Amino acid sequence: MTRSAEEWIKLLDERPFTPLRLLLADGRVHEIRHRQLAIVSQDSVTIGIPRNRQSKIAKKITRCSIPNIIAIEPLETDGPKKGRGR
Repeated sequence: MTRSAEEWIKLLDERPFTPLRLLLADGRVHEIRHRQLAIVSQDSVTIGIPRNRQSKIAKKITRCSIPNIIAIEPLETDGPKKGRGR
């Protein structure tokens, strides 16, 4: 699954933003929970890794080469769980 930089921009600009999980060819998995934590360049997506799931401030960053991203999945958020009524 190779997307162009332009396709990445469109994906990240969708409103409302859907958090994403990226699966890389080497087995690593990265999450983009907030649009503000992703920067697209011609051949990579740089992702800010936050301190916790709610933070929009990057604790560190990682660079993912676009050709090495083999799958993109919507990330389930911590919203209400179905089937757990009390």
